[in-house]
Amino acid sequence: MRFKKRNNINTTCIREDNGIPRISYISLEGFPWLVNAFSTRMGGVSSGIYESMNLSFTRGDEKERVERNFELFGEALGIKTSQMVYAHQTHTVNVMEVRESKKGMGVIRERDFSDIDGIMTDIPGICLVTSYADCVPLYFVDPVHRAIALSHSGWRGTAGNICQRTVDEMGRLYGTAPEDITACIGPSICADCYEVGSDVADRFRQIYGKDSDRIVLPHRSGASGKYQLDLAMANAINMEMAGVPSEKISTPDLCTCCNDRLLFSHRASKGKRGGLCAFMMIKEQLP
Repeated sequence: MRFKKRNNINTTCIREDNGIPRISYISLEGFPWLVNAFSTRMGGVSSGIYESMNLSFTRGDEKERVERNFELFGEALGIKTSQMVYAHQTHTVNVMEVRESKKGMGVIRERDFSDIDGIMTDIPGICLVTSYADCVPLYFVDPVHRAIALSHSGWRGTAGNICQRTVDEMGRLYGTAPEDITACIGPSICADCYEVGSDVADRFRQIYGKDSDRIVLPHRSGASGKYQLDLAMANAINMEMAGVPSEKISTPDLCTCCNDRLLFSHRASKGKRGGLCAFMMIKEQLP
């Protein structure tokens, strides 16, 4: 698979098992007790605008096909769907701890929770799952306490700083110190592809102050009242402000919109698309 890379950086690699490709973060592969992955469009059974590894139940695809896609992707990771917990994302900054009672929810059984954009656990054998199609995946790993979190950060979640909420909750639950966290910002829409109006631009200027010059950029064609928004940069700033060392933050090297043949992109498809997912799990048999 050939992706168009962002800024010639290289923070991810492509792995493949059972003919199912996945994106993996190089920094997270340094933890042998951890599984990390981000899906692509390839290797599933869906068709049409969902071709082929669609992992969203809410876009109109057949439920049986999405379930089969989860089975296939899980098999490639060595994970059962009964181990997965799929967040219910509504662009909030709400985060939640996941325990054994939640296993399978959102994939093979109904959730007993809603409006949760960040999930975390320190229990081996629970696979965290969050969904994307341009928004920003945030991975957090505490190797000291062996705790993990995944959070979904669109522009609302970024402005509301779900990153800080996640780090704070990991500290409360697991004793996580921000300086111990290894963090990754996953494949998401790049600033060149993400046009916003003055209302969103003004909100980010107000929140980020002098740092907003790195986030709210001039429109690429000079259109009046339009701007380019760098959500990945905003989330990197959020991570640093939360206390995560800059050298422990992997920034994205892939844009979903620039690579819409290989990744689902809401903007590129004008909403006619499936969904990608981030996966992370503490292995049950720890080295």
